[in-house]
Amino acid sequence: MSLSDGDNPAGARPPVPLDCCGGLNNVDYSKMDLTPMEDFLKHLSFQDSSFCIAVIAIIFNPLFWNVVARWEHRTRRISRVFGSPYLACYCLACVIILLNVYRSHSITVVMKAQARWEVMERTEVFYTGVAFMVLGTLLVVSSFLTLGFTGTFLGDYFGILMEEKVTGFPFNITENPMYWGSTANYLGLALTSASPIGLVLTAIVAVAYKVALTFEGPFTEHIYEERSPRCKLE
Repeated sequence: MSLSDGDNPAGARPPVPLDCCGGLNNVDYSKMDLTPMEDFLKHLSFQDSSFCIAVIAIIFNPLFWNVVARWEHRTRRISRVFGSPYLACYCLACVIILLNVYRSHSITVVMKAQARWEVMERTEVFYTGVAFMVLGTLLVVSSFLTLGFTGTFLGDYFGILMEEKVTGFPFNITENPMYWGSTANYLGLALTSASPIGLVLTAIVAVAYKVALTFEGPFTEHIYEERSPRCKLE
């Protein structure tokens, strides 16, 4: 039995069906369950001084080696000081390694200092973290063995160029296995430690690397493009 126009209350309108193509405009945010997010945020302390130190270390490291390596490429000052591009590259590599060790230490300190999240304290989460650490270690080690010491530590900025572009494993999986392997290691550490702040720091590591690659990748290609005309002349 249908209602006539007179049966409808004055001013009342029938409900409008949701349009499936309306995107986020059709989402009723008032009915969303934000409890998991609120629970996650309760375990974080962004005012902790050790967290700020870790963030500074994460951002500083790729900024430092990109700025110093570009300066060396333009001026050759470090090579002149040490009398050899190889020795200069080795010295910069030692500084980078020490900075990365300190970064890892500062991240570990934060994860130990801040609360664990009971939601993450599960066997499957722990073994997922182990898998990420194995994957990350595999990418980092295989990348180092493929590139060699100078290839890993910005030797091309010192004029120590490789004969050809590396395309084998792990570079056939990802173009920057050293960076993403390192990120996977930090993610694995956060998961095995049931650390929500570890997840936040891992995300910052990934963003810092992504930003660094937007500058580092094109500049490295430019270095090898500069070499090509010289090779033709020779």
